[in-house]
Amino acid sequence: MPNSKKELLDIIQLINSENVGPVTFYKLVETFGSPALALSEAPKIKKIRLCSRTWAEDELARVQDADITLITYTDQRYPQHLKLIEDCPPLLYVRGNPEVLQNNSCVAIVGARNASINGRKTASRIAYDLSNKGVCIVSGMARGIDTAAHKGAMYANMQQGETIAVLGCGVDVVYPKENITVYNQIANQGCIISELPLGTSPQFSFFPRRNRIVAAMCLGTLVVEATLKSGSLITAELAQNMGRQIFAVPGSPIDARAEGPNKIIKDGAFLVESAADILSHLPAQTSYLPRKKSYIRQKALVFATNDDNLAAEKTSADLKIIDYLNHDGVYVDEIIRQSGLTPAEVALQLLELEMSGRIERQSGNKVALIK
Repeated sequence: MPNSKKELLDIIQLINSENVGPVTFYKLVETFGSPALALSEAPKIKKIRLCSRTWAEDELARVQDADITLITYTDQRYPQHLKLIEDCPPLLYVRGNPEVLQNNSCVAIVGARNASINGRKTASRIAYDLSNKGVCIVSGMARGIDTAAHKGAMYANMQQGETIAVLGCGVDVVYPKENITVYNQIANQGCIISELPLGTSPQFSFFPRRNRIVAAMCLGTLVVEATLKSGSLITAELAQNMGRQIFAVPGSPIDARAEGPNKIIKDGAFLVESAADILSHLPAQTSYLPRKKSYIRQKALVFATNDDNLAAEKTSADLKIIDYLNHDGVYVDEIIRQSGLTPAEVALQLLELEMSGRIERQSGNKVALIK
């Protein structure tokens, strides 16, 4: 069910607060029970500066005026595969038909911006064939391979094919500008999504964040032409870390744009010449584990913003809590009993310590100092 206006405002305000990214957002909600309660307690945490309620109200008004849909992580319309990663966006801006996000058979097609004619034709043909088989194509609406994939998908199903574009800018910002026609067509036949507020201009740091969404939404990622330093390989690596299938179209060894696909094929990606090669390797159903409720320190590539690393300075209150901790683990109830602090006070101080990387949570409601 869609969220109420108050719930939307709570989420908008919390996720747009200073030093609150997706991981921190979920940790706050888990600790205090809801975005509303987190908003009331967050000011007590060092480094967090709440976004103003007025800005959140203005943002919601802009969304409604622009006929854009907001889908939160609690909404049934939220993409199910995206919800499985721990840093999934708490809020998605959607232009177009949000029902397209319910297709759980999605494949990402990514590649070079300066793609060759053959590369663009290959991406378009594979996207067309996959779309005709009920697979939804996801890409980033960039020049080259991305655009070719979106076009191929939309030409399928009697030119009514659906596709999803994930942007590294506000959902109301067309980037690159020459893709205005493609942008409008995607909005009519599929949907365009972003986690960024309206009007946000594209920035280099936003594209890795965009790439994680592309990778997470899909059963697999296909790379068509990419240099070794391409963002497309970042998307493929993210997808691999998430347990998704990786595909690549091989190319000439003398073409720099083939270096990326050829490398990941050597590393174990499936070699693809047609849509059939992808369909034969897609799982009939996913077995991915849901996003864990407890905070996990990521060991894989981290492309989240720095706002997920709250630096908690050592205070006398911290030291009081630390006195009751060890490396083996202590029950939170025992800390409350021995310290004489209220459960809320203990939870708040443990949250600061955890987000600063000084403690970790264990099963059975235990916490321990990180060795």
